[in-house]
Amino acid sequence: MSHLILLFSLFLAPAFADGSQKSTQNLCSNDICHKRQKRDWIWNQLHIQEELDTPLPHHVGKITSSVRNKNAKYIIEGEFANTIFKVEETSGDVYAFERLDREKKAEYELTALIIDRTNNRSLERPSRFIIKVYDINDNAPVFVHKVFNGSVPEMSPVGTSVTKVTAVDADDPTVSGHATVTYEVTTGGEYFTIDDSG
Repeated sequence: MSHLILLFSLFLAPAFADGSQKSTQNLCSNDICHKRQKRDWIWNQLHIQEELDTPLPHHVGKITSSVRNKNAKYIIEGEFANTIFKVEETSGDVYAFERLDREKKAEYELTALIIDRTNNRSLERPSRFIIKVYDINDNAPVFVHKVFNGSVPEMSPVGTSVTKVTAVDADDPTVSGHATVTYEVTTGGEYFTIDDSG
């Protein structure tokens, strides 16, 4: 019987311990209850226009955390962090220190961190973000071949196809008009016409 009583008290001990901890967590001092607030990163996707001709650096955007800590320090890591892109450690403002070309690279993936500068401990989970480079219409169309050969039998009726030419534009095709190619016959227009398909 003594064994049963001892076993019973061991099973109850953790339950009582948990209850005492819970009551301690729910205690309020000076009628003020402190609840653990969920912290999170706050920002929209960052973007910058390519080929900006204003003086460097160019402001890209702002990374912001809801963490409130006077020793908080923003850091960025990843693709071209602290070379092309740098963050102002107290405000979270991100700057580009080079003029960007969307045709070379359309987006950059980085990671935002916020740490306590006194001990380098992380105050928030790292968060990945993308800097998108917006297109400007800065590329002329280029023919895919230097020479296009065509032929047509003599006395062919008007409207007979002679050849097809193709030009491409490196600008962003999702931006209206930026990669649209139209064709024009500059010499020989009295004999030949060309439509927008080439």
